[in-house]
Amino acid sequence: MKRTARTIVWIALGSLAVLIAGRAQAQDWAREMFDPKGQGLTSFDFGTVARGAKMEHAFAVENIYVEDAHILSAEASCGCTSPEVPAQILKTWQKAYVVAKIDTVNFQGQKDVTIRVKFDRPYQAEVQLHIYCFIRSDVVLEPGAVHFHAAQGTAAQEKVSVRYAGRPDWKIERVESANPAITGKVVEVSRGGGMVTYDLTVDLAAKAAAGYARDEINLVTNDPNPRAQRVPVPVETVVAAPVTVHPSPLIMDPVAAGKLQSPVTRQLLVNSPSPFQITRAESSDPRFRCDVPTAAASTLQRLPVVFLGGDAAGKVDARIRIYTTASDGPIEADVSINLTEPAAAEKTAGRGPIADKPEPGKPEELKPDDGTADPIFGPRGTASKPRTFAPREF
Repeated sequence: MKRTARTIVWIALGSLAVLIAGRAQAQDWAREMFDPKGQGLTSFDFGTVARGAKMEHAFAVENIYVEDAHILSAEASCGCTSPEVPAQILKTWQKAYVVAKIDTVNFQGQKDVTIRVKFDRPYQAEVQLHIYCFIRSDVVLEPGAVHFHAAQGTAAQEKVSVRYAGRPDWKIERVESANPAITGKVVEVSRGGGMVTYDLTVDLAAKAAAGYARDEINLVTNDPNPRAQRVPVPVETVVAAPVTVHPSPLIMDPVAAGKLQSPVTRQLLVNSPSPFQITRAESSDPRFRCDVPTAAASTLQRLPVVFLGGDAAGKVDARIRIYTTASDGPIEADVSINLTEPAAAEKTAGRGPIADKPEPGKPEELKPDDGTADPIFGPRGTASKPRTFAPREF
């Protein structure tokens, strides 16, 4: 009798372990949107940061499936971190960001934070993101970050106050920057009673590239602790180009490979502060055609991009180069479209994982909805299950 009871217990424990493993595997489809190649992109270490520094990290998430994806919420295990999630539904190949912001004013010391990101489309799933940092209390930045807003071709300058409390011989030895367009220098303002104050001047060169960038410069100190030797200062730059184009990338709706009944057309919006005209537009792939408008000069021009079709299934990428009267050089935009297999397109109407991504396994075919619930995914829907696993029975 005792042997029978033990056997039942072991069978129950084994079934529970299989169920837990199956549910863990069911989350992999969502995790792959953050880290498709297993490069550790779901974790980020800020290292040692100064008090008051504006520290944030953007975790990229890309929908690699045909089904729409949507993030329901994100919750952090520590009040020191505020996660922000994209509100929009992510279409195929669309990319967005989960931004984690660290409160370095009201918190200090070592912070190891887990952010639980929950999906409700195409299936319910949870992905855990991890943030690590040590917020030091002896170095304070005011303001906590450098912000540049400049027109392309124009230099800019900002200042930051750096205060230290501790060793009387502490000093900043040099300033380092990985971006050649951003440089900095420090001047000691005061020293005494264990307190040191520096003025940090940060310069943005006129040659800075147009667009948004997030960099940092490092204050290298004589601190004997290697972990506290460098003080990172965040630098955000927004450099306005004479001409901008949206959206980029331009993602067209999927179509079946082969001859199209009619071309697929989407528009690029080209903007400039002053009235201009588009003089020429080129595509790196002849399957995309650009119809240059003949409209009068305006601050907004619409450039139709036409996809003429392709014979092979897969993702088609191209770069559009646009020449205008507002700038000496061209402005570029990326465009892409996914071509599905003709037969598959007729049977599944575009459901299932993207064909041109390397697949470890083949998803099962759709079956009529018989009202039963999948033990891992729940009730059947009209979309196929994510690519790497099949339904299981426990």
